[in-house]
Amino acid sequence: MRVRDAVENDAEAIAALSGRPVDAAREMVHDRSVRVAVANDEPGSTREAAEASDEPIGYVAFDARRGTVHVTGLDGDRTALKRLLEEPKRFASGEGLAIEAIVDREETERRELLEDAGFDRAGAGPRFEGTPTVRYRIEVDDRR
Repeated sequence: MRVRDAVENDAEAIAALSGRPVDAAREMVHDRSVRVAVANDEPGSTREAAEASDEPIGYVAFDARRGTVHVTGLDGDRTALKRLLEEPKRFASGEGLAIEAIVDREETERRELLEDAGFDRAGAGPRFEGTPTVRYRIEVDDRR
């Protein structure tokens, strides 16, 4: 697996992973830091094989505001997501910022993924379309 910056051509794959419209995924690629995981890490692979396997299997989107890095999108294969979460954590660490993610209260797997990545539950998050969420955070001096 390899992680790279997302490009506009990834918008359709990101839309498929996230359930967002393609235009919204394209806008996200332009407006935020977005990384994608692709499965083509085999050395010596042919150009055709590398291009065929350059389809994203996961993505993470994040931005920094008010002293915190906010994970604003995270979808895909669980193994890819574990690796992708290292990207905003690395950025936050380099900038000396805390990092937060908000997830639907019912998304047990995603909550476990964040906890495994070192995030601590930090209370209730905002409601999105009436759905309760949970806020997860890694403090500046608590990054793992």
